Amino acid sequence: MSVKTRFAPSPTGYLHVGGARTALYSWLHAKANDGEFVLRIEDTDLERSTPEAVEAILDGMRWLQLDWNEGPIYQTHRFDRYKEVIQQLVDEEKAYPCFCSRERLDELRETQMNNKQKPRYDGKCRGLSLSEMDLSRDHVIRFKNPVEGNVTFKDVVKGEVTFANSELDDLIIARTDGSPTYNFTVVVDDWDMGITQVVRGDDHLNNTPRQINIFASLGAKAPEFGHVPMILGDDGKKLSKRHGAVSVMQYRDDGYLPQAVLNYLVRLGWSHGDQEVFSVSEMIELFDINHINKAPSAFNTTKLNWLNQQYIKNLPVDELMPHLNWHLQQAGLNINDGPAIEALIPEFAERVQTLKDLVEIIRPYYSDFDAFEEKAAKKHLRPVAKEPLERVNQKLTALTEWRPDSIHKAINDAAEELSVGMGKVGMPLRVAVTGAGMSPSLDITLEWVGRDRTLARIQKALAYIQDRVEGS
Repeated sequence: MSVKTRFAPSPTGYLHVGGARTALYSWLHAKANDGEFVLRIEDTDLERSTPEAVEAILDGMRWLQLDWNEGPIYQTHRFDRYKEVIQQLVDEEKAYPCFCSRERLDELRETQMNNKQKPRYDGKCRGLSLSEMDLSRDHVIRFKNPVEGNVTFKDVVKGEVTFANSELDDLIIARTDGSPTYNFTVVVDDWDMGITQVVRGDDHLNNTPRQINIFASLGAKAPEFGHVPMILGDDGKKLSKRHGAVSVMQYRDDGYLPQAVLNYLVRLGWSHGDQEVFSVSEMIELFDINHINKAPSAFNTTKLNWLNQQYIKNLPVDELMPHLNWHLQQAGLNINDGPAIEALIPEFAERVQTLKDLVEIIRPYYSDFDAFEEKAAKKHLRPVAKEPLERVNQKLTALTEWRPDSIHKAINDAAEELSVGMGKVGMPLRVAVTGAGMSPSLDITLEWVGRDRTLARIQKALAYIQDRVEGS
């Protein structure tokens, strides 16, 4: 049997971490088995679904590079099909009109809860004859759920699961306005599309027996189900915005690479030995849907940051650049006016964890800064640094070739002539040229910054020192 999986988000919000992991697992299972992956938009909740949420989901899937073979398929484009199947079930007496008012249902629920019973529909309209039905009245359509026996299925994550039909009531499959409900549309879609495996969050587990019963009423084979445990925050509580449960696109905005996010997500519930870093091709080769962990996983931002740094350090530049370019554009930084970016990335990758940080740390090599970093300037641009900066400025100005070896000699000569250690010259020079107290070796730093920018910035630092002298 060929494998066909699907990801079916509801566009009532953004694509978040939990949804992205579900999409990834479904996508990997299809890819690992030379199958197909369907993207379906479950937008029947007309009040809460928005075009903006649809676009956010599509943007997230594209950014993560989780390509689909079919879709996006919109449920709102399939209402005629749902209406046809609902009528089929009614005609076969597998579904029925229910005329119970909202007030009656509310009273029923309250009574059951007061009696410490599970709230459920009592089947009042289940046995109505045609003569007792006035279809001109407001009504819903309910599925006639079996009242005896059990629903047992093998969940690929949780193992064998059993629900008693006596615990399930006759769920609504069409509202009073005729619009279909989730538990019904998902069955028709999975049936029509030939879905073989459904991977989803375990908050859907209680829906599964209802859906299996609807499949059976249609004479259709239900897919295999795998219910993935929820993702927790690092404090053991349900993942929320304060833990980082934000839109997937927020991770792009914050400087994470899609490869790192995918790598992190695949490990939130699945493992292969002690391996931590997986390329996408390795994920496809090694992923096994039957090896998803049963226990919830905890989100750990520190781990994500570490992974992201590994990808920044090790991705080929041509794979890194499309993502870095997006951040450069957002930051308004033009790298055409400065050193080759390929030279800077290996030097700074060890110092940053996100692309956003990388942009900021390389900024001084392509653009002038407005102010010195306050702490570094206070420590190193003191009046005592005035003479070393003036002397090294003379040496650098006199250079005929702006190369690391000649720059290094100029700095050394300045320190020797003043009979001071290299730190007395080097640290004020580093802050003067980069605006901060950290950078690669000074000869490389000054070469990358360039002659004109270097000399102009030394003058700026000298002016800063003079202002401090006059203000003291």
